[in-house]
Amino acid sequence: MSILGKIFTWWDGATIGTSLFTARHGEQVGTDAQGNEYYRSKAKGDGRERRWVIYNGSNDASRVPAEWHGWLHGAGEGVPESNLPPAHIWEADYSPNATGTQAAYRPAGALERGGQRASATGDYEAWSPDT
Repeated sequence: MSILGKIFTWWDGATIGTSLFTARHGEQVGTDAQGNEYYRSKAKGDGRERRWVIYNGSNDASRVPAEWHGWLHGAGEGVPESNLPPAHIWEADYSPNATGTQAAYRPAGALERGGQRASATGDYEAWSPDT
């Protein structure tokens, strides 16, 4: 990405400001399977540490795995990779949020699927203010 892109865009990776802050104050603690990098800062005067993620690609919060989401919000002290149980065979791999794309779920009756919904079965009675 060009230098102007890094200055003026926030939706595809870290901006220059975030990159500079990370270089000065950040300590990388881990990377997830998608290549997102996780950082923390040293505690300041108030005793709290900041935690943040630098996305590998588009900035989409649904790309943060559950264990790292918990870590980012202070649910655990240790790095998730050291506290995780082994993955189960039934666990699905990550799939991106499809909202707003052609792959989004569209139920029967949706306008994008022709707008034809199933006929009423007779168990529905429309409300009328006259009755």
